[in-house]
Amino acid sequence: MSAATSNTATQVLFDAPGPKGRRRILLLSILSILAILGLLAAGLRQFAINGQLDPNKWVVYLRADYLAFLGQGLAGTVQVTAVAAAVAFPLGLLLALARLSRLRVLSAASTVWIEFFRGIPMLLVVYGFLLALPAYGFTFPRFWMLAIPMVLVSSATTAEVFRAGIKAVDVGQHEAAAAIGLSHRDSMLSVILPQAVRLVLPSLILALVSLLKDSTLGYVVSVNELQFQGKTMVSITRYLVQTYIVVSVIYIAVNFLLTRIALALDAHMKARAGAS
Repeated sequence: MSAATSNTATQVLFDAPGPKGRRRILLLSILSILAILGLLAAGLRQFAINGQLDPNKWVVYLRADYLAFLGQGLAGTVQVTAVAAAVAFPLGLLLALARLSRLRVLSAASTVWIEFFRGIPMLLVVYGFLLALPAYGFTFPRFWMLAIPMVLVSSATTAEVFRAGIKAVDVGQHEAAAAIGLSHRDSMLSVILPQAVRLVLPSLILALVSLLKDSTLGYVVSVNELQFQGKTMVSITRYLVQTYIVVSVIYIAVNFLLTRIALALDAHMKARAGAS
């Protein structure tokens, strides 16, 4: 895909800011950073006044048994996120293709699915699996009472990401595929979808990070993910602030790692596309 085509497709996904817009964004970013630093400083001062920075309240998290306990929660978080992503992303692609289908029934059914699960909070879906479905005889293991709602909601939002990427591919690509004799199906699989995936990869990164955050709802159904383990540790240590700060740092570190890996993959894919 040429640079001109890439720029056109990018502009379809979002409007690039002009010089004034970039200056405004920079100014707002600086002000936001200063405001956050100010709040952090005020919070640290208040913690120090209340004795929350006492080293004895923090060294307990270096104990091997506590680290192993949080490690079990992190493993649970990664597991449910990986399972949900492995199902939700391909399902989202199928829903996007169905919504773009020329078959009205298929397109309408996909649209209903997408709009319904995009508009409903995932917490409500989790409660549906926890409270509503068992009343009708449908029960699931705790892991799936979290994983299935994550799949349902994420597939709907991911479907719109894929659909935007497909529609952002330059129309000339469709015409070129048709000119060399490819059918609509073959051109979609061989020409359009690879370009669409490259376009939406940053959005898929955000979707994966969002899934990781959604896994925190595991406490509702008592899944042994990181948030639930943190809640349990609070009852053991009685250190609420310290525990949730440690848990938050772990989440931030994992999200940062995921983002760096995905950005490296994005750069690799763009380099391959530019070389071809």
